[in-house]
Parts: sequence; structure tokens; C-alpha cells
Amino acid sequence: MKRNGRKKIAAFIIMVFMLAIVAGCGGETKDTGDNAGDKAEKINVGVNVELSGGVASYGSNARDGAILAIEQANADGGVLGMQINPIERDCKSVADEAMSVSAALVGEKIVAQIGPLTSGNVAGSTPVMMDNKIPLIAPAATAANVTVDDKTGATRDYIFRVCFIDPFQGTLMAQFAADNLQAKSAVIYCDNSSDYGKGLAEYFEKTFIEKGGKIVAKEGFVKDDRDFRAALTKIKGLNPDFIYVPGYYQEVAPLIKQARELGITAPIGGPDGWDSPDMVSVAGNEALNNTYFTNHYSSQDQDPNVVKFVEAYKAKYNKDPDAFAALGYDAVQIMIQGLKDAGEADSVKLTEALENITDFQGITGKMSIDEQHNPVKAGVVIEFKDGKQVMNTRIQP
Repeated sequence: MKRNGRKKIAAFIIMVFMLAIVAGCGGETKDTGDNAGDKAEKINVGVNVELSGGVASYGSNARDGAILAIEQANADGGVLGMQINPIERDCKSVADEAMSVSAALVGEKIVAQIGPLTSGNVAGSTPVMMDNKIPLIAPAATAANVTVDDKTGATRDYIFRVCFIDPFQGTLMAQFAADNLQAKSAVIYCDNSSDYGKGLAEYFEKTFIEKGGKIVAKEGFVKDDRDFRAALTKIKGLNPDFIYVPGYYQEVAPLIKQARELGITAPIGGPDGWDSPDMVSVAGNEALNNTYFTNHYSSQDQDPNVVKFVEAYKAKYNKDPDAFAALGYDAVQIMIQGLKDAGEADSVKLTEALENITDFQGITGKMSIDEQHNPVKAGVVIEFKDGKQVMNTRIQP
């Protein structure tokens, strides 16, 4: 290439670069097409969920439920005369990434954030949301300390959830094992690497003993374990009436498969962390028979609100909505109710409105937000039958 040609190209590149700077100095970038117009004409909402990584199943389904709720609201005219603008980001199932994503979303001038899903990832986002006074609505973070500071006992002002908490969930399964299954002895085989697993185990043990049951052994596993045979062999020798396995589906599915292969026939129970299609694909239909888990709703519920939600979700995504989809939907719906009650799209006023929500009818049940920003609501026990999830019973708080 001739030198003059190089000079012309260099001059052209510099000119384009300078034009880009000038264009960017005009302040806020204008949207085009359907989003054209003043930024005040829409409500920016962050959707910070686990779309990849270890619990992508949870985050993806919650995201689908949240987007369905937003699309329905926008089709009905929006909220406060404005359209809701979801800004979706993947926290990759990592707490540090959840924090980074929240920081980026704050820069997008969000009024609220939906997600993340797990308690640990919500903890990652919490400092950012608290510092910027923006409410975070967690669909499925069940650890008690998500909304309450362990050290001070103070409620975290800007952190809310629409799921029940671990103390209730552990208590519910203990009641079910003792009352419905007539279990007198139990083994706890817990995920010791997570606050989620340890908290559930604690409350299950407390309630089961209060109901006259006996914990005959406690075993533990950690994240990413895949061989459980040694502990299961010990458990088999104890012949318990019930085995409680508080943990996530990644470890629980192979654990149950190996338990049945070793000839353990006792009923096995767990929490909402079991709610994934991977439970069936990994453990197998037969192995999951006589297993139960606590959950927030059942797609088989014949409540008209649930039926309508299931139909709309299946029409959009061509699959049944699991509890995480329903909770993502409810997180958006309760935010919308809060915006209506607040009367304007202001994050602080929205927070105040959320604190005063009572008798909100969600897909996962009627709920009122208590002084610790937890919903007071019922729970259900789901049973696996030949690879299908079947609603067994509903238990009120």
C-alpha cells in the first residue's frame, strides 16, 4: 500500500473516532424503534439471574416467568402509564458476578431488581442494592439471613422475597414425615457446603424431635460430590423410617440413584432445591418413587389463577412451569402491585409500598409481607410418581 493511502485511511479512522465521541457527549443515548422517546416513559427493571453455571435451571425458568409477567403487564397498558423495560443479565451462578451485574444494572437506572435465585447469589448483590436504595425481590432465596442481618438482627431495608424461608420449609417436611408418613426415626444427609442445606437440616431436626421422632444419624456431603455409596451403606444398616436430604439437585439426583441401587427403599425427602428436570434424567423414574420435596406451588393446582398462569406459560415456552417460573412471575407481579401502591416509579417509595403488601394473590399463594420482608404463605409437598411430579398435600403456616 502507498504511503499516501495509509495517511488517508488514518485520517478517516481519526474522523470517525472523533464523531463517535461527539455523538456520545450529548448525554443519554436515545433508544430507537419501539423504545424511542424519553427514558421517563418506561420503567427499567433489572433481571439478574443464573442463566448459566451450576443452577442455570433455576435462573432460566425464573427469568421465563418474570418476562411473561412483564409482557402481560405491558400488553395491558403497562404500569402507571409506562411500559416495563426488563434488562436481563446472567450472574453465571456466582456471587461475585451477581454483585458486578447489580452494579452495572444500577448504572442503567433500574427501579428494582428481580433475582438472583439462590441465597448466596442474592448475598452477593445485597451490598450494591442497599447502598443504592434499590429494592431487590428474590424469587427463591430461602435462607433466613437473606433479609435479616445475622449480627444485628435488623431487617435489610431493600431486600425482599416471595418464597417461604428455610425454617418453615424444614419444619414443613418434618411435619409431613412424622404426620403423613408416620416416620419415627430419620437420618439427615445434608449438603454441608451451603447455608441452605445446613439451615434446613437444623429446622427439620428440631421439629422432628418435637414431634416425638428420633434422629439416628447425620451424614454430610459437599458441592460437586458424586459418589455417596460409603455414607449410604452406613445409612442402610440403620434402617431408618425416613431420610432427609437438604441440598440441590446436582448432588441429590445421583445420591438417590445410588441409594436405590444399594437397596435403600425408605422414603426420602428434601427441599425446593430438588425442583429440576435433571432429577428425573439423572436419578431415573423408578428411583424417585417414594421421594418427596417441599415446594412453593404445584402446576397441577386447580386454582383458577394457577390454571391461567400454566396455560399462558405453556403457550409461550411449550413446557410446564416449575416453581421457579412461578416465583419469578410472582416477584414481578408483587413489584407491579408495589409500583401501583407507590403511585410513581421511585425505588424508595416502591420499597415502602412493598413493606405494606397484604393479602397479595400470587401464583404461589396468597401472601403478606412481614416485618422481616418475608411472605407469610402456605407450602406444598410434591411427590415423584414414575418420573412425574404430583401434588401430595398443602400445609398452611
